[in-house]
Amino acid sequence: MSAEPRIGVYVCHCGTNIAGFVDVTKVVEYAKALPYVVVARDYRYMCSDPGQRLIKEDIKTYSLNRIVIAACSPRLHEPTFRKVAEEAGLNPYLVEMANIREQDSWVHMDNPSEATEKAKDLVRMAVARAALLEPLEKVVVPVKKAALVIGGGIAGISAALDLAEAGYPVYLVEEKPSIGGHMAQLDKTFPTMDCSACILTPKMVEVSRHPNIKLKTYSEVVGVEGTVGSFKVKVLMKPRFVIEDKCTACGECAQACPVEVPNEFDMGLSWRKAIYIPFPQAVPNAYVLDLENCLGITPEACLKCKEVCEADAIDYDMQPKIEEIEVGTIIVATGYDTYNPVIDPEYGYGRYPNVLTSLEVERLLNAAGPTGGKLVRPSDGRPPKRIVYVQCVGSRNKNRNPYCSRVCCMYAVKQARQIKEKYPDAQVTIFYIDLRAFGKGYEEFYEAAQREYGVSFVRGRVSKIVEDPETHNLVVRAEDTLLGTPVEVEADMVVLSVGIAPSEGTRKIADILGLSKSPDGFLMEAHAKLRPVDTMIDGVFLCGTAQGPKDIPDSVA
Repeated sequence: MSAEPRIGVYVCHCGTNIAGFVDVTKVVEYAKALPYVVVARDYRYMCSDPGQRLIKEDIKTYSLNRIVIAACSPRLHEPTFRKVAEEAGLNPYLVEMANIREQDSWVHMDNPSEATEKAKDLVRMAVARAALLEPLEKVVVPVKKAALVIGGGIAGISAALDLAEAGYPVYLVEEKPSIGGHMAQLDKTFPTMDCSACILTPKMVEVSRHPNIKLKTYSEVVGVEGTVGSFKVKVLMKPRFVIEDKCTACGECAQACPVEVPNEFDMGLSWRKAIYIPFPQAVPNAYVLDLENCLGITPEACLKCKEVCEADAIDYDMQPKIEEIEVGTIIVATGYDTYNPVIDPEYGYGRYPNVLTSLEVERLLNAAGPTGGKLVRPSDGRPPKRIVYVQCVGSRNKNRNPYCSRVCCMYAVKQARQIKEKYPDAQVTIFYIDLRAFGKGYEEFYEAAQREYGVSFVRGRVSKIVEDPETHNLVVRAEDTLLGTPVEVEADMVVLSVGIAPSEGTRKIADILGLSKSPDGFLMEAHAKLRPVDTMIDGVFLCGTAQGPKDIPDSVA
C-alpha cells in the first residue's frame, strides 16, 4: 500500500476481565499519541454487535486503512474482527490484535499499574506492526476429502461411521488387534442396563463392512506432516503373523498352542494362548500371534499353530511396514486408561487377592467373562456375601488426580445393582465422598439402588483396608463424615472404583501432533465454550475421553 497508514485503535474492556485490572482510559489516551493513529476508542465488549458497528463506522468516517484491536487472544476473535474489516471495505489482513487479556490482565491481576503499562507496550507494538501490514488475498487450495480417526473405541467408531455415512472416505487406525475399546469389556451400560455388546458389536461390524472406511488395526500413527486440508500421515502396521483374509477364526491354532499367559481383556483373571483372538466379537475376527510370549519363530522353535492351520494363514515372515496416507482432517479418539491403585498402599491392591478394581469386577459380572458372569473371590472361588465399594480411587485427590472421573459413581451403582440381582442376600456398601449423578436418568438410577435394591451408601473416605491372612476376609476402615465417627466394615470383597486417566496413546499422539494438554494430562480444546472439540491446530479435532473423563453418551455426542 502506498498510502500513509491511518490506524484506528480499539481497546476492549471484556467486561471486567481486562478493565478490572487495566486502566483502559489511560491505554486509549496513550494510543492516541502513537504514530499514524487517527482514532482510539474503548468499549465494554468490542466483539459485540455495537462494538463491531463502532469499528465499521470509524473505518468509513476516518478513512482508516488499518485497525488494531486490543482485546483477548487472536485465536478467539481475530476471525471476527477480520470479517468486520472486510464488511467495511478494508482488506481483512490489515487487522492486528494485541492480546491484553491472556498475556496481560489475567497474569497481572495482583498489580494493576504494571498491567496498564504492559497494555500500553502491547498496543504500541501492535500499532508499529500494523503500519507495516500489506493487504493479502485468499488463495483457494485443493483439500483432501478424507479423514483420519485415531482410536477405535466407541467414540472413534461413532465418528468414523458419521463421516462415512456423510460420504467421506475414512481411515480408522487402532493400536490394538481389534476395535471396541473399553466398552467391549463392559457387561451393562447405565442407566438403562442395556447389554453393552448388543450396542457396540453391530457398530463394530458396520465399520468393517462400510465401503467408505478403511480399517487399520494393530497399527499406530508415527508421524504427521502438513496442515489442514492436506495432512500426510505415516501409519506403522505391526505384523499379526496371521493373514486376516485367510484366517477363518476356527481356533485350531489356539488349541495347539502350548503357551498360556494372563488375558489382558479379562484384566488378568483368565488365560489366553500366545496366538489368540482378543474377545469373541473382535473386529477383525482374526487371530494374532503375540510374539513376546510365543516360544519363538526365529529360529522356529514350535510351529504348532502353523502345522494345524488348514487355511495356511500363519505367516512367520511378516514384517512391520509403514503406510503413508493423505487426509484433510484428523480426529483424535485415543481413549483412556484406568487408574492403577497399586501406588496406593492403604488399599492393599496387588497384595490382598480379594481387593479388585471395578474393571476386574466388570469382567467377572460379564456373562462372557472368565467366570461366566459369576462373582467369585479370587482367593477361594466362592461368591462374596459382603461387598464394599471404595469410590474416588485415583480421583478427587490432590496427591493423585484432582479431577472427578465422572463415571465412577454410576458404574459402582450399576455393579451394585447387578450384584443384588444375582445375589439378593448379598450386602453391598458404597463408601463415597459425593455422589455425582449428573446425567439423564442418573439420579433416579441411584435412588432406585437404595430404595429397591437395598444398597447401603456411607459418606466417607476410606483410610485403610486390612486383611485376615488366614481367611482373606477384609476390614474397611473409614470415617463417616455425616456422623463424624470412625467406622469399620467387614467385607469378603472390596472393589476399588478406579478413575479415568490419560491413555499412553493420548500422550504419544500429543507429541506427534504437537497438541496442547491440560494440567491433568488430557488433550486441551481450543476454547471450552466456543470451540469445545477443536484443537489449537486447524483441522485436528478431539473426540471422547482423549479430551477428559466422559461417559458413553458424552463420548459419542
